[in-house]
Amino acid sequence: MILHPGEDELVLIRAPSSSFLLAGRARDRFALVVDTVDDEYCEPVRPGDLVCVSAPEGGSVRAAAMLLLLVRDHHYPVVALPKGHPGVKRIPMVVSAAPEITLSCGIVRGTHPDQCLLCSGADLAGLVLRGGKDSVTLEGFSPGCTISYICVNRALVDE
Repeated sequence: MILHPGEDELVLIRAPSSSFLLAGRARDRFALVVDTVDDEYCEPVRPGDLVCVSAPEGGSVRAAAMLLLLVRDHHYPVVALPKGHPGVKRIPMVVSAAPEITLSCGIVRGTHPDQCLLCSGADLAGLVLRGGKDSVTLEGFSPGCTISYICVNRALVDE
């Protein structure tokens, strides 16, 4: 399935449960800094790559939009905690940026530094998203999920 969100739109994919994914295309080239306990490294992000926020247990779409924009537009770094770290229990949303992102419910939220893999709820697991200059391609879209476009400015105002 190929989607064509507008320049100021994000793609919102809602699962039958409360989990959701918010995706937007990168507008410019930047280095995404990934911090781990032992290291810091940079991943290149290019125009058309995806920045995705996953909320495996649901939550505020507004907060997800803010997180996405902090990474995409303001180039905030992301943090990957080690498995077993007590902070992973309090991470409601996770973010990733890459040309292609695969959702998985088999990883611990907030602990996977590879940007091509993102934690999700079980009903979104297996979904693959690919960015493009003017499109977002979805593979493995589950029945019962819905897709909508939300305007960035409206997402920051409305809940």
